[in-house]
Amino acid sequence: MSKLPVASGQEAVRALKKVGYLVDHQTGSHIILRQSDPPYRRLTVPHHTELAKGTLRSIIRQAGLTVEEFSALL
Repeated sequence: MSKLPVASGQEAVRALKKVGYLVDHQTGSHIILRQSDPPYRRLTVPHHTELAKGTLRSIIRQAGLTVEEFSALL
């Protein structure tokens, strides 16, 4: 297993946009992303300067990516 990268909320959103996620809306400090193609997954990314390791790992898992794939998108 590769090392989890350090990323801000904005960097995570930018990386997820590269694999087909679009910003649906923002509620407070949370950005809601929706996948443009089936299965139309929905992700919530906190708009923080640094995401907690568990939060980032959960977002990567929910997006259907591996840590290596996500790191390559950053």
